Amino acid sequence: MSDPGEATHQPATMVDVPEKVVLRVVAGFAGAFVLFGFLVDSPAEILQGLIEIWTTRDTLLTDYFGVGGIGAGCVNGGLLTLAACLVYHRSQAKIGGAAVACLFLVLGFGLFGKNLLNVWVIVTGVWLYARFRRQPFSTHINTAFFGAALAPIFSEILFSTSLPGTTSVPLAVGTSLLIGFVLPPAAAQLFKAHEGFSLYNMGFTAGVVGTLIVALYRSYGFVPQPVFIWTTGNNLLLSGFLLVFFSAMIAIGFWFDRAAQQGVRTLIGTSGQSPTDFVQLVGFGPALVNMGLTGFIGMGYVLSVGGELNGPVIGAILTIVGFAAYGKHPRNILPIMLGVYLGSWAKPRGVDDPSILLAALFGMTLAPIAGRFGWHWGVVAGFLHSSAALTVGPAHAGLNLYNNGFAAGIVAAVLVPVITAIRAVTQPQRETG
Repeated sequence: MSDPGEATHQPATMVDVPEKVVLRVVAGFAGAFVLFGFLVDSPAEILQGLIEIWTTRDTLLTDYFGVGGIGAGCVNGGLLTLAACLVYHRSQAKIGGAAVACLFLVLGFGLFGKNLLNVWVIVTGVWLYARFRRQPFSTHINTAFFGAALAPIFSEILFSTSLPGTTSVPLAVGTSLLIGFVLPPAAAQLFKAHEGFSLYNMGFTAGVVGTLIVALYRSYGFVPQPVFIWTTGNNLLLSGFLLVFFSAMIAIGFWFDRAAQQGVRTLIGTSGQSPTDFVQLVGFGPALVNMGLTGFIGMGYVLSVGGELNGPVIGAILTIVGFAAYGKHPRNILPIMLGVYLGSWAKPRGVDDPSILLAALFGMTLAPIAGRFGWHWGVVAGFLHSSAALTVGPAHAGLNLYNNGFAAGIVAAVLVPVITAIRAVTQPQRETG
């Protein structure tokens, strides 16, 4: 079922880029968001906006562009990612495709849900788990920053309850520390459910853990209230920025490796089933080119269906971009997108509805299904995901930022065994070979 050679084979022509350079490039892209933020708004507006962002509730959907302004939202995402880069550097963590994906996820969700206040307690909880296991934090650092999917729980307890600070602060800190401590073993176990066919394993894990946390608090009368902040009308400004951003990725990719197109052809031939590290497989240059290409695909889809570019949507696009270093490429994401698009036509919501739009973008976590079993099964996976993503949110009350990852984990866990059983009958030689 898996493709064991994907993550280890290296082409003879691969150009090696030192890990410290890879981290600096990622930091540079984060810095671009900070610069753009200061070009859009004044320092005073950004400071006030950051205060609003840090002290707001962060349940889905909380568009930071609507909370603190475009400038403050971009600065928050950029500064948070730069801080994460510093942690990666200080911990001497490996900077491969998984780290690149994680850091771009931090950047994307720094536009709607993660901020410089609410992520660190969960990260500390993972650090405590590493200490408990007597393991270096670097071995769990990706889990720590992926696990900040549940950061809204910290903000929700702190800012949306009537509890006094003497109660809400220790409750928020204690709950978040506990979440961080349980995430690493839970993620390792739950990965087995979908076998790497959903790239957002932490989304699945955070959905399960978040559901338990919400059930616990609801049983004591604490019921989180829904939030919906969604900005519109900024497509011209934001599409111009993303055009430069993704073009720079492609240009830098070819600067690192003049023959990057060969590496892109190699990675497009993989299924993308996790773990498939494109940085290790073909080098950072081709991976960057692939990241830029998939970014254009994501942005192109949004604009073509009449969607809005805002914090959550750009966050979703940056998630595609990040995982284009760790499993996604044009051949395996397009069938998923098509499946969600087709699924939306049978629903009362239009293709530009926020939930459907995000399902099409985040649903690309199921790309390995298309890569491994064929485009037609990718369409089926996307079609199913278009429904699953709309219905699992109440279980975790919007406190899991990776709602689509939770839904996709369920889809993959059910669909992949069915596909395997069907193919075992219709294509027995291929499956056993």
